[in-house]
Order: sequence, then structure tokens, then C-alpha cells
Amino acid sequence: MPGTPPTRFVYLGPEGTFTEAALRTIPAAERGLRTPARSVPEALEAVRAGDADAALVPLENSVGGAVPVTLDELATGAPLVITREVVLPVEFMLAARTLTPLAAIRTIAAHPQASAQCRNWLRANAPDAVIVDVLSNAAAAISAAAGEHDAALCAPIGVARNGLTVLADKVADHADAVTRFALLTRPGRPAEPTGDDVTSLAVSIRRDQVGALLAVLTELAVRGINLSRIESRPTGEQLGTYVFFLDCTGHVAEPRLGEALQGLRRICADVRFLGSYPRHRLIPEAPVASPPGLSNADFADSAAWLAQLRSGDFA
Repeated sequence: MPGTPPTRFVYLGPEGTFTEAALRTIPAAERGLRTPARSVPEALEAVRAGDADAALVPLENSVGGAVPVTLDELATGAPLVITREVVLPVEFMLAARTLTPLAAIRTIAAHPQASAQCRNWLRANAPDAVIVDVLSNAAAAISAAAGEHDAALCAPIGVARNGLTVLADKVADHADAVTRFALLTRPGRPAEPTGDDVTSLAVSIRRDQVGALLAVLTELAVRGINLSRIESRPTGEQLGTYVFFLDCTGHVAEPRLGEALQGLRRICADVRFLGSYPRHRLIPEAPVASPPGLSNADFADSAAWLAQLRSGDFA
């Protein structure tokens, strides 16, 4: 992010959750002030009000899907932009105050999303234990440390923070599960392209326009822009009205994505720019190549050719 880097960070709390662990992978946040918020709206409102420079909130999970409250907040209120994404492996641990045989565990504290992602493992390894719902992964760890429950499903950061003993690690049913987080700030000039970027948009289409969604997708497809995610959310105004959230490959500064944005602006009821930022890859891999004739270089070459024609230079 250009300009002064953020020093005051707010994140979806409480402490000891995956969101805090994700935030602490950002060097500036590790050095700066980190404040937990009680909810996603509270975290984002702190940035809008100027009480924080940036907020980290969950955007989607590879098992559970998108986080609706985050999408709804991005589509409404004063604009915020994503300046960075963090993709964090979701590795749940079963932990207790002391080393305890799994057969002796009678109650396990867990956030409902955690127990849902570990359902098969729990059924196979602790079938007689009662799962007790708590408000967060951090709350689960705290309750186990206090002896309120025999064990907890929690994040690794919660185990260390509460002095728990690991009974089993990587207990999730999906070993490759990840959560994607977004770092949001007030709008500003986007950082320079890296060559492997994502642009996020919130697009509203006209209800009375036949093939409106197809027209949106066509603006991207004819320019060779890969659509990596599309998600719809109701606007709350009336049945049948939706906002579509799009993640596209590319950067707002690049010619072909810029042309696509202009096209969307012309045909959509509203287009909200949610940021262009570097893609976070857990495993290094090359970006998806553009089809022949649709690379940034091809667009630059065609623009230069048109400029020559307009100037009368036919050489």
C-alpha cells in the first residue's frame, strides 16, 4: 500500500483465534498495535471512523464458503478497499490442561464451525464426548484451560497462549482447508502491479436487462481476464435483487482490466471497486497465462497501433 504504512490494526477477535494468527503474519502488524473487535462490522467501522488504519477480517473458507457478513459490509457503507489478502491453513488441535486419554474425555468445547469441520474425526476418535458450543476458538481454549470442559478444539495460537497440552493435531476432516482473510483500509491509490494480482469488485446489475449477468461475464472473457470467484448476496431491498462479488486476475492499472472496468461501468447499475492487491499463494506457482492476443502486451500493442492510425502514421 503506497504512502505511510498502517500501524494501528483491528481484527475480528477475540485474541487467540485464526484471525489473530493471520494478522501476525503481516510484518507491519507484528510491529504495530493490534486490537481485537467483537464483530466484523465493528472492525470495519473502526477503520471508517479513523480509529484504526487497517482491519483484517475473514473473507472465505475453502470448506464453509464465503463469510456473508463481510461481503455485506463491503457492499454497503463508506467504501473500503482490500490492500492485501492472507491465506492461512486451518489446522485444528484437540487440547486439554493435561495429557488425557481420548476415551476419558466427556466434554469438548468448540466453536460450531470448528466442530463442523472436524465432525468425522470426532465421531471416529471421541464418539462419547459431548460437543459444547462456544463463541470462538479462543473461548474454547480458555474454557479448557479453566477446567470448565475436558478438552477444546482450537487453533495452535490458542494452545500456546493458554498453556494447553496437545492431545491430537490436524484433526480437521479436510487436511488442506484454508481461510482467506482480507486487510481493508480507507480508499487510496493502489499499490503498483506485481504481475500476480487480484482485483475485487461488487457489481449490481439491472433487473430489467435481459442477459445482464452474461453481459458482465462477457466484458471479462473477451479480454482474457480470468474470473476466479463469483458470489451473490441479496441486497435486502426486494426479492430478486442481488450484488455479485467478483475476483478477477489482474490489476486496475493494467490496460485490459481497465477496459473491462469501463465496460462494466457502462452496463451495470453500480460497480464498487474493492481493491487490486497481490495474490497470496501458499505454494509458489505461475499465474494463469492469457490466451493468444489477450495479454497486457497485446493490448499495449493494439493501443499503440490505433494511436498511429489516428495520427495519420500508416507506416
